[in-house]
Amino acid sequence: MITLTPTQIKGLKLAKDGDLYPQEGKRWTHLNATVTYARTDRFKERPLKIKFLTTATVEELRNNGLLQTLNSDVESNISPHGITMAGKMWLLKHK
Repeated sequence: MITLTPTQIKGLKLAKDGDLYPQEGKRWTHLNATVTYARTDRFKERPLKIKFLTTATVEELRNNGLLQTLNSDVESNISPHGITMAGKMWLLKHK
């Protein structure tokens, strides 16, 4: 049984939405992530921040088997990461 911190759970949910790519400053997020606006905001005045993970959180999730590297030819700190079936099952059991 794997117990995750709230930060790791948010990171796993972010990985479920799409593959994670390394960015500057030891952060991981979706490829071409941009600042978006609230759907209900007609005038686009309130930007929503880009969600990201730290490298430490990505490594913890990978060590638990919930994330995997997508390109095995490159080092794991450069390769994009995707969620594994175990990660998807963990999210289903622990909503």
